[in-house]
Amino acid sequence: MTSHVELLSNGLRKLELQQSETNPRSHNQDGDPRSDNGPALDNESSSANASRLSWSQAREGYGFRPASGISTPLTVPSRAVEGVSSLPDPHGLGWPAKSTVSRLNETTPDRAAREKMMVSAVRTILECIGEDPNREGLLKTPERFAQAMMWMTRGYEERLADVINDAVFAEDHDEMVLVREIDISSLCEHHLVPFTGKVAIAYIPNQLVLGLSKLARIAETFSRRLQVQERLTKQIAIAVQEAIKPRGVAVVMEATHMCMTMRGVQKPGSITVTSCMLGCFRTQQKTREEFLTLIKR
Repeated sequence: MTSHVELLSNGLRKLELQQSETNPRSHNQDGDPRSDNGPALDNESSSANASRLSWSQAREGYGFRPASGISTPLTVPSRAVEGVSSLPDPHGLGWPAKSTVSRLNETTPDRAAREKMMVSAVRTILECIGEDPNREGLLKTPERFAQAMMWMTRGYEERLADVINDAVFAEDHDEMVLVREIDISSLCEHHLVPFTGKVAIAYIPNQLVLGLSKLARIAETFSRRLQVQERLTKQIAIAVQEAIKPRGVAVVMEATHMCMTMRGVQKPGSITVTSCMLGCFRTQQKTREEFLTLIKR
C-alpha cells in the first residue's frame, strides 16, 4: 500500500517535470530571464531549488487542492508594466475567491436562493450542537444569521474603482500623508469568529493624492471579507499603491483575535501587530522611522 510520504514524493516529482517543461529558464526577482551564459548550477543545487519551487506550488492550493482564488502577491513589482495592475482581477474586486464574481453579479432571486441555502445550513448546525431550531428564541436565528453574514462579508460585492470613485486629485505635495486609528472589524477565515482593531495607513504622494476617507473605505472593503490579518494588511497597502502610484505606502495594523481570546489558547488582552512597507518606506530607514514615530503619538 502506497504511503503518504511516497504519494508526496511522487507528486513533487511530477510538479518538477511540469515546471522544467514550461519554464526551462530561471528568472530573477524582477522577472528578467537570467543569462544562459552564467555559471551552471550543480545537479544538487538544481534539484534542491526545483524541490523548493515544487513544494511552494503545491502549497499555493492549501495542500494539494487547486487554489479557489488568487493569493495576494508577495511583493509589488518594482518595475510595473504600464497599464498592468498587480491587483490580479479584471473585475476590479482585488483577489476574488471562487464565487466572488457570481455574488457580485447576482440578481435578487439569486441572492434569495443563496440566503435560503445559508438558512438551511444554520438550522443543521443548531441541531448538531444539541439545540432545537424550532423553539421560540431560535426560530428566526437562521434568517438573522444569513443576513448578518451577508452584511459582514459585503466586501465581496465592492469594486475598488467604485470605492475610490473619482477621489484622486493632482496635488504638489511630497510629504507624508497619514491616517491612523481607523477601526476595522473582520472575520477570521479559520474559525469564522471576529477580530477587531485599528489600522494606520500612510503614503508619500507622487503628484497625486487620495481623498482621506478613501483610505478608510479601502480598509473597510478588504476587512469585510474572510481574512487573516497578515493578508489584510498587505492588501490595503497594495490597493493604495495601485490607486495613485505614490512613492511609498506603509500600513500597520493592531488587532485582537477572538479565536485567541475566547477559544483555544484563551489569552485575553493579546494583540497581534502586522505591517506592510512598500516603496520608500521599505528602502529608506528615516522615512520608515518617521512613520513609526507618528503612529505612536
